[in-house]
Amino acid sequence: MKKFGGPAILLNRNDINTDEIIPAKYLTEITKTALKPHLLEDLLVDGKAFDSQSETMQKAKVVITRANFGCGSSREHAVWAFEVNDINVVIAESFARIFRQNMFNCGILAIELPKEQIQEIFEFVKKAKTTCGVIVYDSLKAIRITAPKDGITFKFNLNEYDRNLVSTGGWLAFAEVNY
Repeated sequence: MKKFGGPAILLNRNDINTDEIIPAKYLTEITKTALKPHLLEDLLVDGKAFDSQSETMQKAKVVITRANFGCGSSREHAVWAFEVNDINVVIAESFARIFRQNMFNCGILAIELPKEQIQEIFEFVKKAKTTCGVIVYDSLKAIRITAPKDGITFKFNLNEYDRNLVSTGGWLAFAEVNY
């Protein structure tokens, strides 16, 4: 089974849309690799430009954010930009429906947690005054948010189809195994 988790970045904002995930001017690129340096380059968080080239961002395997992540147009390029940057988990209060399914189709785990739990994660990381990591375990049913000396755990639900889809590496790998 594919491994999920790793160093995380926090994007403290609702309604991050697909144009902010990958700007439309890059949609003419013919390879996923060409999208890699442009992930989140137009994103604003707390009224400031997000540093998409920071060392923390370059090491990230997980994104933790707020509600309605991936809203806007339904382009797959936004998910491909995460895929080519080795982001394998996005944790949010909610996702735009098509974006969420595109994540599963590409083998990226989309975890929805209640607003209160997302807030608890943000407070935990702020209190720890350091970056955090995410461990996904229990057959894709729980996560542990970790800091050097502490951690918090949350359970989450995925339907069996989505769990099988991401655990095999996405739709193409799933189809190869099952059809």
